[in-house]
Parts: sequence; C-alpha cells; structure tokens
Amino acid sequence: MRVVTDDGETLGVMDTRDAIQEARKRGVDLVEIAANAKPPVCKLIDYGKFLYEQKKRAHEAKKKQVTVQVKEIKFRPGTDDHDYGYRMKHAREWLEDGDKVRAAIAFRGREMSHRELGAKILAKLTQDLADLADVEVAPKMEGYQMFTIFNPKKSKVADKKTPNEKLHKTDEPLKDKQARSEKDEQNEDLEPIDGIF
Repeated sequence: MRVVTDDGETLGVMDTRDAIQEARKRGVDLVEIAANAKPPVCKLIDYGKFLYEQKKRAHEAKKKQVTVQVKEIKFRPGTDDHDYGYRMKHAREWLEDGDKVRAAIAFRGREMSHRELGAKILAKLTQDLADLADVEVAPKMEGYQMFTIFNPKKSKVADKKTPNEKLHKTDEPLKDKQARSEKDEQNEDLEPIDGIF
C-alpha cells in the first residue's frame, strides 16, 4: 500500500505491518483513503480529528443549502375577484421568498362539465405572476383537480432576509419623538385639578 502523511508527504509503498508500525511510532492512525487504487492509498492521520473536520464540512455545506418549499393555493371555479386577489398576493409573496407555488382548482359535481372556468382562472393567474414566475407544469387535470406549478424566476428571487432586530427605545422614529415633545409642551400648560390631570 502507498502511505501518505497528513501534510501530503509520500512515504512510498509499504507492507501493511510496516505502515501500521510507522503510524504507531508517530502516534496517529492509518486510514485507508482510496481502496480501489493500485496500490491502495493510506494516510497517516488522527482519525478523530479527520471525522470531526468531515462532519464540520458537511454541516457548513448544509447551512449554505437553500431549501425550496412548494406552497399551495386553492381555488374553486366560482372564486370571486377579492378571494382571487388575496390568494394571488400570497402567491407573489411566496415566489419573492424563492418558494414554488402550486395553484389548484377543485371541481365538484356538475362543475366538471365547466372546466373552462378553471382554465380561465389559471390563465389569469399565469398572466398576473408572469413578472415573478415561470410555469413549471402547464395546467392539467388530475382527478377532480386542475393544477399548475409556478417556479420563481432566478433574477427576481430576493435574498432571504434576516429576522428584523427589535427596535430599542433609542431607535424610535424621528416623527414619534417630535410628536411626543409637542404633546409634552401642551401638557405643561395644563394644571392638575384636585389631583386629576
């Protein structure tokens, strides 16, 4: 087997017993790095430290990973303008946050014979969200539901914002301070009557 030290220095090809003896002499472990190589490559390292660093790297990679959720909004063929606007507003917020949106229209009973009403709603939604999203799945029927999935456009996705820090008393907006000072000036002119202000 080929033996390599922790800092990358090659000790050459050794017998397994000699490599284990060398590792004991240095006070480290002999770890097989590339088993399929010919000859196999082993490294003289502190195995506990190696595992710790590997775990730390995996944790850092996981931290940087962005998870995308699929959020759903539901309509009915007779959904009114206000309800449509409310749901569309939420879809816009979710797309701005970088999440996917699944828009579904549920049909019941005789509504199945008027699928064009559902198609109209999804077409309108596609048009209203065109500036923020691309259609990932075109409108299609699945059982008693017609649905489509929107994917946020890469250029429009805002960075995930950090949670807002709470305002301290010293961070009050300037207008509030001015309004309070004017109110205090008015109160100074008043005199308390019988202990009541």
